[in-house]
Amino acid sequence: MDPEVIVVGAGPVGLFLACELRLAGVRVTVLEQRAEPGPHTKGMAVHARTVEQLAMRGLAEPLLTAGVRLPSWHFGFLQTRVDFTTLDSPFPFVLSFPQNRAEAILEEKATELGASVIRGERVTAVSQDTSGVRVETATGEHRAAYVVGADGASSAVRQSAGIEFPGIEARFYSYLGDVRADSPPPPGFNVLNAHGSMMVAPMPGGVYRIAGYDPARQSDDGREITLDELRDICVRIAGRDFGIHDPQWLSRFGNTTRVAECYRQGRVLLAGDAAHMHFPAGGVGLNLGLQDAINLGWKLAAVVQGRAAEELLETYDTERRPWGDDVARHTMAQTALITATTPEGLALRALLSDLVADFPDVSGKLARRLSAIDVAYPPADPAAHPLTGARVAEADLPDARPLLLSPRPLPTASVTATRLGIRVATGPVTMIVRPDGYIWWATDDDDPDGPASAALEALGVSF
Repeated sequence: MDPEVIVVGAGPVGLFLACELRLAGVRVTVLEQRAEPGPHTKGMAVHARTVEQLAMRGLAEPLLTAGVRLPSWHFGFLQTRVDFTTLDSPFPFVLSFPQNRAEAILEEKATELGASVIRGERVTAVSQDTSGVRVETATGEHRAAYVVGADGASSAVRQSAGIEFPGIEARFYSYLGDVRADSPPPPGFNVLNAHGSMMVAPMPGGVYRIAGYDPARQSDDGREITLDELRDICVRIAGRDFGIHDPQWLSRFGNTTRVAECYRQGRVLLAGDAAHMHFPAGGVGLNLGLQDAINLGWKLAAVVQGRAAEELLETYDTERRPWGDDVARHTMAQTALITATTPEGLALRALLSDLVADFPDVSGKLARRLSAIDVAYPPADPAAHPLTGARVAEADLPDARPLLLSPRPLPTASVTATRLGIRVATGPVTMIVRPDGYIWWATDDDDPDGPASAALEALGVSF
């Protein structure tokens, strides 16, 4: 039997989306061109909102157990670190956890839920008509109702669909090394001076990530750095080589920044790096993609299964693409700071660093931006309750079904009733929480059961 959805790309984003679809019972096939999972970890920072959403599905514990919790993080390598301990989250920190290990956890969960993961299957073209999609590979073809491209920045799905990918080409190149170190710096180490910039972050297993900008090595020759070159970079920029050895990964990468002109074209959708690419400043890329997946999963499942009109998929683009644009802007701002090695640039950095140190609200705003705690999806209807679209930090949503939160038990049978007594600025509120952990509907009514039932019917999605 053909799958109902084909996901192209078995990275963390594609695998998390497969999990979300399988929770609803959607038949899913994941196609991946790599014969084996990648050995390197491109992303290492898991931010608070991502941990919250993984926790809603019962998936956060392995990351919390093995990850390194960092109370502060950098913004553009400014000398003053951004304080994450003030976040209004159960997880007020940045969690250092290798992307390839997160990928393995998600693949195990996806296959456990019944997703089919096919490796060594390179997608060459995608076409669609009113009845479904056809996905061509080097060895044959697959058919489904919908296809989601989670196949990276050079996405074959996006290119086949003719979706434009506007932005800027790389203007500088950064170095990266995952290494062991005999004399590592303390956690939170970063430096920027006339010789360049550098961040050193601990990873699980005694490995350290060293990354930054070296103005002396900016030729676009496609060559990776060597361990000896990384030692030289450390000495010139940081004044010592930290006793680095046993490299796990050495690489160079540019600051190409693009956001797809749309995340949906008919039966073709995009998620993760296929929809947006940017310099990995702040470690937000993996998080942005996983948040795409949890936003899209329940909506696509409802449409595929006839529980919602196709128009629901339009909200995926209208809700997620603005945040892709937002990340593109603030990562470009960070690259300007990371490469500010001139006297004028260093003066600007010192001024901004002092502002972050002197005004806690500035640090708090940056922490919320990097962690995606401030992501919200306000409705178009001005008459909606002011909490509509706001984030819920904690909710038990293991089966990706909406949750009814109320100050008192309610007899409504179509959703899960839980007596949690959520109290917010407007007082005790009854609310329906979407499967991705955002408020779908809310009321201050003292007798909310009738309005809650009516709201569920009016929202146009049955559960």
